[in-house]
Amino acid sequence: MPTDTQNLAMAVARLNRRLRQERQSDLTPTQLSVLGTVSQLGPTSPSAVAARERVSAPSVTRTLNCLVEDGHVTREPHPDDGRQVVVSLSDTGAKVLEEERQRRDAWLHRRLRELDPRERALLREASALLTRIAES
Repeated sequence: MPTDTQNLAMAVARLNRRLRQERQSDLTPTQLSVLGTVSQLGPTSPSAVAARERVSAPSVTRTLNCLVEDGHVTREPHPDDGRQVVVSLSDTGAKVLEEERQRRDAWLHRRLRELDPRERALLREASALLTRIAES
């Protein structure tokens, strides 16, 4: 018999997998996640992106290099420290991210409409708790 912990982990994994199935971009889930982080942080350093994504600096650098090559992210010298760079979301990256989010959100919105108001309120509360757990 699965525990509450196992049930929650399985439900989150299944929902995540289902939301990823709505993707139509050629970008990987990791690239989309990094793109979203760059969007949230605004112009920032690769190390700030790595910290937010909870991955190593070399790993995020590889991902950012691909995103720069494809024109989704721009890389510029840091204005105060020539040894560092600042990455920013390009117009192309913003468009791809918005399209992916709209597609994902539309699917989820349709599913949530099938729930009764009490269930939607419960999920609203649960989403705040899940966010808190994920960011701890």
